[in-house]
Amino acid sequence: MKPDLTLAVERALHYARRLARAAGSDGVQPAHWLHGLLAEEEGRAFALVVQAGLDADAYAHERPAPPADGDADAALPFTRAARIALSEASAWAKMQLSGEAAVSGDLLLIALLRADDPLRERLETMGLRLDRLEAAVLPEPGPPIPMEDEGPTLDATGQIDAFRILDACANRAREGLRVVEDYCRFVLDDAFLCRELKQLRHDLTQALSGLPAPHLLEARETQSDVGVSLSTETEQTRSSLAAVAIANWKRLQEALRSLEEFGKTVGPDIGRAMEQLRYRSYTLERAGGIGASARDLLADVRLCLVVTGLQCVRSLQETIKEATAGGVGMIQLREKDLCDRELLERAREVRGWTREAGVLFIVNDRPDIARLADADGVHLGQDDVPVKEARRILGPDTLIGVSTHTIEQVRQAVLDGASYLGVGPTFPSRTKNFSEYPGLDFVRAVAAETTLPAFVIGGVNLETVGAAAAAGARRAAVSQVLCQAEDPRAAAEALVRALFIRVDDSLRESL
Repeated sequence: MKPDLTLAVERALHYARRLARAAGSDGVQPAHWLHGLLAEEEGRAFALVVQAGLDADAYAHERPAPPADGDADAALPFTRAARIALSEASAWAKMQLSGEAAVSGDLLLIALLRADDPLRERLETMGLRLDRLEAAVLPEPGPPIPMEDEGPTLDATGQIDAFRILDACANRAREGLRVVEDYCRFVLDDAFLCRELKQLRHDLTQALSGLPAPHLLEARETQSDVGVSLSTETEQTRSSLAAVAIANWKRLQEALRSLEEFGKTVGPDIGRAMEQLRYRSYTLERAGGIGASARDLLADVRLCLVVTGLQCVRSLQETIKEATAGGVGMIQLREKDLCDRELLERAREVRGWTREAGVLFIVNDRPDIARLADADGVHLGQDDVPVKEARRILGPDTLIGVSTHTIEQVRQAVLDGASYLGVGPTFPSRTKNFSEYPGLDFVRAVAAETTLPAFVIGGVNLETVGAAAAAGARRAAVSQVLCQAEDPRAAAEALVRALFIRVDDSLRESL
């Protein structure tokens, strides 16, 4: 039976059905209904989202055109997400708000956003804060989403089979998670990823606590399990430590998917919790995989030269040639004063010189120029395009560096899939002006937080490189110290030597 709706919700549904029909949709989606609720700019729903941070002008720019007047197609069904949202809003109306049974627009608004992650994320980019909206509407967190059309309860045999599957998948998920945690701990030596995985393991345990442990044990049966003896040759070999991690990421995610699906036979909370854990595992797998590849590619790169043609005492080509001969392993082209046509021409020249020298080539700020010049990657600042968008332009096999100035930015860059970090500014620089200097304390914090390749930036020269290395820096990005050197090769050799000496000293101290 369809829940009772307020007149405002009924009007919004009428609007949503016309909108869905005009869009050629085969059902009313949460977005259609939400646009219907927000169609009345003087209404309560619109006022609530604006109070919760939504930029009204940004929303108006993306809101679909109003559908043509006329009767809505009452036969147009709800999509599953829209049904779930309506069911959740109805549960709130009956159980939390003084016994009122009619679904109001503010309740439905929250339920629609909860049921459609892409819709919610899009509105969040326009400033909407769902937690603020919920605080204004819900006296306390809402009840779990009730399952629609649950069907008959499982009989005794079905329950045993379901618990047997859930027990096996829970064990498999925990085992796979422990393996990838060990890899990030002992191979990548990355504190941040280990901490994130530990939290994921804790949250998995918390989610599994909703399953009756005695029933899982009672359903466990390994002696007659037909899958115990099934195996393939590839399961018995691993070509590398990274291959071990990859296999167990997949093991974890497959187990979470089975837990999600079969957990729904126990209750809706299990399925939803496992879905969220699975998505988080995808993000961490990407961060760990990209980080491992970048560690390999940048293993021998200690020094990055950030070059601007007009700042070089010698010619740009000669500066690059001598610096790379002295140990620079990566060239980053930073030309702020060239038009796009000139920048592309310059980038293609540098690409040729770096290819001859056998070093990596990075373009500053511009993933489009980097792609056209066949560069190895791009370096982004905090105000540049996001890592995700840069990778869409450059493709999967490219380096994407991100400048970071706080530990929170470091953590976000890792989760976003950055290949390496710029860390600083560390010292005052004559090349670039900074309002604040995180300094050596930030270098120490990053060294303790992650082993993703990190280049200390800002004011690194022959006088300051020792202090940076002592703080934990293993790589540095420099500019003026080489661009204005009479002998870029000798200066580069001295910088690399200072970084390596500090590494050797650290190793000796640890023995």
